[in-house]
Amino acid sequence: MKLSNRMDHFGAGIFTALLAVKNQRLAEGKPVIDLSVGTPNIPPAPHIIQALVDAASDGRNYIYAISDTAELQDAVALWYKRRYGVDIDPRTEVCSLLGSQEGLSHIALTLADEGDVILVPDPCYPVFGDGPLLAGAELRYMPQRRENGYVIDLKEIPEDVARAAKMMVVSYPNNPTTALAPDSFYLELIEFARKYDIVVLHDNAYSELVYDGVVGGSFLRFPGAKEVGVEFNSLSKTYGLAGARVGFCIGNPRVVAAVKNLKSNIDYGMFLPIQKAAIAAITGDQACVAATRAAYQRRRDLLVDGLASVGWKMDKCPGTMFVWARIPEKFENSSDFAMELVSRTGVLVTPGSAFGPSGEGHVRLALVQDEEQILQAVDAIRESGILE
Repeated sequence: MKLSNRMDHFGAGIFTALLAVKNQRLAEGKPVIDLSVGTPNIPPAPHIIQALVDAASDGRNYIYAISDTAELQDAVALWYKRRYGVDIDPRTEVCSLLGSQEGLSHIALTLADEGDVILVPDPCYPVFGDGPLLAGAELRYMPQRRENGYVIDLKEIPEDVARAAKMMVVSYPNNPTTALAPDSFYLELIEFARKYDIVVLHDNAYSELVYDGVVGGSFLRFPGAKEVGVEFNSLSKTYGLAGARVGFCIGNPRVVAAVKNLKSNIDYGMFLPIQKAAIAAITGDQACVAATRAAYQRRRDLLVDGLASVGWKMDKCPGTMFVWARIPEKFENSSDFAMELVSRTGVLVTPGSAFGPSGEGHVRLALVQDEEQILQAVDAIRESGILE
């Protein structure tokens, strides 16, 4: 039996490997404080859960959805107008995704042929590159450098690479670096994409998880954005619907239509009760969003301040549900540090090398545990002496 050549690009995903480490420790009766995977532990607000329960109790909702309901499309358009000040045509500029991950893994199939060039950030969330590789595309990295605030410098992209590129993936607030991008970057991005005829995919999963009084926005609010690209948005972190898998592709009608067409050959649409829950989330009381943001900011402060007090200094993330930290100087690489950290403390983090070449020398810590467990993680690291 011979597998396809494309599978040569893929080993076990990093989070699968980390889960194996976690399960082994638990099987041995050892504690684990898991700060690796960005799995929210803040549940949806009661009105969202109730909408799901009510819809799931109706036997008529167990048919194939096939496509998005007009009610969901209209709700997304109202949400983007209210929250971001962006006008969206609900029929031609919105397509639901079974989570942003599904869209990120498939959209390159609609835009790229074998050997085409796609630009991805470095470091970046793994599926930004994995999706294009599934389509047979070639990756070219756009460095996100600390000295530039981890914002891509478009002037660094070689002319020949820019002319060859079909699509570029951009994401701010950024996973894993947590950086925000200024308005000037988006204006340059739109002009760059227009000049080289590149489709922009802006992943906006963390626009509501922006801290210290700063308000997140949308790529689509800038003039010309819908002419050159689309934005993915997600309800996973903002509304605690991670397991329900709710995301959206919004923007350029031609790209949205292509995604709809592809999905019509892959799946049968989003489960109708989940569509109802999504509608309740984005049209209902938004107090839950502010409460979630405040909870993550408190966790951030406890973790960063606590680790600084024991000798591991790192920046406070301006956004996302992660902290991006340099590994202690005595360690040569991020994987070795992460493995020794979990072995000696039970604290599980993600090696920066999982996010691309420039991720080496860092680890990502997810703010996905309650405050008590975050304090326990700090104590465990202090008591282990691993930083000494």
